[in-house]
Amino acid sequence: MHFGITVPNFGSYADIRALADLTRDAEAAGWDGFFVWDHISPAASEGAPIADPWIALAAIALATERIRIGTMVTPVARRRPWKLARETATLDRLSGGRLILGVGLGFPPGEYSVFGEDADDRVRARKLDEGLDVLAGLWSGRPFRYDGAHYHISDTTFAPAPVQSPRIPVWVAGMWPHRAPFRRAARWDGAFPIHADITPLSPDEVREISAYVRAHRTGDAPFDLVLSGESSGDGPFAWKQPLARYEEAGATWWLETITDWRGSIGNMRDYVRNGPPRP
Repeated sequence: MHFGITVPNFGSYADIRALADLTRDAEAAGWDGFFVWDHISPAASEGAPIADPWIALAAIALATERIRIGTMVTPVARRRPWKLARETATLDRLSGGRLILGVGLGFPPGEYSVFGEDADDRVRARKLDEGLDVLAGLWSGRPFRYDGAHYHISDTTFAPAPVQSPRIPVWVAGMWPHRAPFRRAARWDGAFPIHADITPLSPDEVREISAYVRAHRTGDAPFDLVLSGESSGDGPFAWKQPLARYEEAGATWWLETITDWRGSIGNMRDYVRNGPPRP
């Protein structure tokens, strides 16, 4: 199992210099990944300051050498996929091929409606699917055109391509036990399940998710099953089961969630420096 950290892009974690320093500490302590949330609206941050995740990740990439980096998760439907393709390809090259793109519908839906965009789940899902097709096509570095219900691209070629081949890994988030997000995830490189009631998943549920995704995979390429939460403590988001049980059930990544509700970026620095919570 790999171990990463996931942090919001708001509150004390909107301090990009401090965030880059924290990632440097995480790399030195043996963490495998560092992932930043992707929110844009004060409604999602409870009015706290917000930093742009892509500028934050650029600073993080320059402060580190080994650790995997990315967003958890980017709502593709509220971004122009060609702009996202350019940002991600550039960041993948800047980081030396360390980017992972987490994607999903986005939460809360108000991050769409406050700006006059369609917040309907079905519309966002269709835009997500089309947006992922566009990303893969533009990342290829080959001539590409697209004619979908929401996105239309005339013949074009994006260069340079990302460092990673055949593409930047894509992890797809979804609320379990809803099945559609996990059929979507099976077409890509990883699944990031969140329980529909926001409580920790059980090892049996993770085993069920793993089996469901495997049943819908069409190839044998590596696939990640990514879990996120608090591995210790008594808070409502703390996972009580040993992480080894989740690894046995098929999880390949654990992302420790660190937020201002748990501790400010300064107060959590010692926790990060102590290294991952090994199973």
